[in-house]
Formats: sequence, structure tokens, C-alpha cells
Amino acid sequence: MLKKNQHRIPGAEALDEQGALAAAVNRCSTQNLTFSAHRLVAGFVNSEKASGKFASRLGTAVRKNGEPKLPHSQKRQRRHHSHRLPRRGKSCLEKEGNVTNAPRAEIEAQAAEECRVTLDGARMRYLRGGSGPALVLLHGLLGYSFSWRLVMPALSAQSTVYAVDMLGTGFSERPRGLDCSLRASAERLLRFADEAGLSSFDLLGTSHGGAVALRAAILAPARVRRLILSAPVNPWSKRGRWLAPFLGCRPVSALFLALAPFMEIAHEVLLRRLYGDTRRIPPGTLEGYAAPLKIPGSFQYPLSVLRSWRRDLRELESELPRIAEMPTLLLWGSEDRAVDPASAQVLRRHFQRCQLRVFDSAGHLPYEEMPEQFNRAVSEFLAQASAGTTTPYAATRL
Repeated sequence: MLKKNQHRIPGAEALDEQGALAAAVNRCSTQNLTFSAHRLVAGFVNSEKASGKFASRLGTAVRKNGEPKLPHSQKRQRRHHSHRLPRRGKSCLEKEGNVTNAPRAEIEAQAAEECRVTLDGARMRYLRGGSGPALVLLHGLLGYSFSWRLVMPALSAQSTVYAVDMLGTGFSERPRGLDCSLRASAERLLRFADEAGLSSFDLLGTSHGGAVALRAAILAPARVRRLILSAPVNPWSKRGRWLAPFLGCRPVSALFLALAPFMEIAHEVLLRRLYGDTRRIPPGTLEGYAAPLKIPGSFQYPLSVLRSWRRDLRELESELPRIAEMPTLLLWGSEDRAVDPASAQVLRRHFQRCQLRVFDSAGHLPYEEMPEQFNRAVSEFLAQASAGTTTPYAATRL
């Protein structure tokens, strides 16, 4: 009821109703998001438990009050942390600050030195080993320097190898508001090279890291000597073309972040799908890839990458002609479910000196399934390129 001398503005009733409706929708959306997250987790865990894949390690998937239970038992947590030994010394470039430590076994297996640099106020971790011309290894969306544990020892015989954990991933720091577009990621990679004292280097990238490698070569063609790309994300692969932007939209991202404490199970399922033959998964692989997921903010990076997916690929396609003369090696698994092997032929035509090696029966991670063949192909390419004998166009099935 209006008081004396008080006038109602025309249309105010409608505005009040719209405001009330918006507030109600917002409340319902928040409640539904949480409810959907809990239902999705409970349903996924129960389905996997019924199939027997995770029954031995999950126990009861849902508490008595109906809330989802964390996927790790206390017993498994103790077993996992028993492998995370303290570091024996401080980083080779940075001596201050606290950074979450990686499992010591990973570093020792690669005969590498653990180092850190500071980029934009955040500490970035990398492994360094070997001697010779610089070779930078760039992991994919679900990986970190651990991805190269079967590659680094072999390539260290002819190169000084740098295996990075990009900011937001692995055991690097996770700064808020990190720009994860292809261009921003490539610029960070080049700043890393500056901090590490690399005036020029060869660049090996896999999956999303392969797309970052392409972008870095476009930005600094005088610094990147040669490209080695293992199933790089590219504009001509139809797989994930619509799914990636959907997962990157903010409402769906919010759902995934709500599920973050339970995503290690889904992470393992996704990793298994990346192999052509799961019997070739090396021991300790799934645990190694999952180790950094316990660090808060680990799922922000992949979701941020997906938000600019389409725009990044359009820009990449338009600028690829700038590096047409760069010596390039493409490596692909014939059973790759993540990046279409057919797109390799299209990408190959954009380079004047490009070799393509296809690994029969391998999936998205040939360096995991067939490390000896993978390392041999990379070593031969680097040796040929150094001698100036790179074949302009060659395709080989391994």
C-alpha cells in the first residue's frame, strides 16, 4: 500500500515481479546445480562400483546421509603419500618459497634436475636433463612433465631436455585469473625460455601442448628450430569440436568445479580411453597422473583452456602459413580417439618439410604405449634435421 504523497512509478509492479522471478531462478539454479552434482557423482560411482572397476578401492560410494563420499580411502591416501618423499634440495633457479613437491620417484626415474622459474609472480616447475641442443617438452591438457618419463632419458643422450609443468598444471603454481588461451600459453612458454636462457630450441608438444607449440612457433619462428608434434590439437579434427566449447561454458564449468573432489575417478576413466590398448598402460601411470589433482585449483586450467577453444583454433588456422618452411615431424596413433588421425594429412599439407609417422594400434599417447618406437622416430628426425637431410614429405607406419 502506498503512503500519502508517495507515487508508484509506472511499470514498477512488473519490475518487482521480474526481480523476484530472477532471484527465484537464481536460487533454484544454485540448488539444482548442487543437487545435480551430487546425483551425477553418486550415479557415476555406483555404476563403476557395480561394474567392479573401482569396487576394491572405493568401498561404500555414498554415505548414509546420502552425501557422496571421497573416492580415496584413508588407507590408499597413506599408501599414496608414502611415495611422496621430501625434496633433497631447493630448486636450481629459485631458492625461496614453498611449492608443493612432486613425487621424488618421478624425478629420479628421468635422471633429471627439478628446477623452477618465476613467471608473472607465479612459480613454474620444470625438469632438466641431458646435454646438447635445447629440446623443450610440452604436455597435454591432462598431463604434466610426468608425461615424458619414458621419453626424457632416451632424448637426453642428444639434447638438453626441458620438461615443463605449465602454470596451472602439475606441480607449478595455480594463479587466479590465468589466461589459458593458445596465444597467452605460447607467450608464457617463450618467457619461460627467456628465464631458462634458451635463445633457440626444438619444441615437442603433445595434444593441446602441440597446439601451444604451433602457436609459439608462429610467434617466434626465429627461435623455434624444429617442431615435433604428437597428435596436436588442430582445426581439422572433428573430435571434440562441439564438446570442448560446451564443457568450457561457465554453467558447465561450475558443475565440474563442484565435482572437483570426486573427479579423480573420471580422470582415470578418461586416461584409459586415451590408450589404444589398456594392457600397455605402464605400472604407476594412473597414480602418477592423478598425483597433482590433490592441489586445489587443478581443474581450473583445463576448463579455462576450453573457454577459448574455437577462437584459438580459428586463429591457428589463419596463421599457420607463417611457419610453412619449418621442419616438422608429426606423430600419431592409428587408434587415437581424442584427435582424429585423418586430420594429420590435412595438417601435413601446411608444411613444406614435414614427416608423418603413424603408430599402428596406438591411441592418443604413443609415447606411453610404444616409447621405444616413439623415441627412435624423434631421435632420427632430430639427427636428420641437424644434418640437413630432412625428407620434404614422408609418411611411415610403425
